[in-house]
Amino acid sequence: MSRRASGRRRGGGLPFNLFDHELVPKHEIVPPEEREEILKKYHATPDKFPKIRASDPAVRALGAKPGDLIRIVRKSPTAGIAVFYRIVVE
Repeated sequence: MSRRASGRRRGGGLPFNLFDHELVPKHEIVPPEEREEILKKYHATPDKFPKIRASDPAVRALGAKPGDLIRIVRKSPTAGIAVFYRIVVE
């Protein structure tokens, strides 16, 4: 089960829940077993993924740590749903 900021949590110390805003896409930490599948699927190592800083408000709200893989799911007018992955760095 993935961790995602819910209505009960405040986003990274902000006075509001970051994930309630319509322009902020869904972010979640990829579980370790699924992470391995994704790395194999894309024939990649973690350093080959785009990076996201640990200081990013969405990353802080999730409680992610450097080395975690984050899945970002965005609505797209052309693709319907677009999934992106980012690796958390310092």
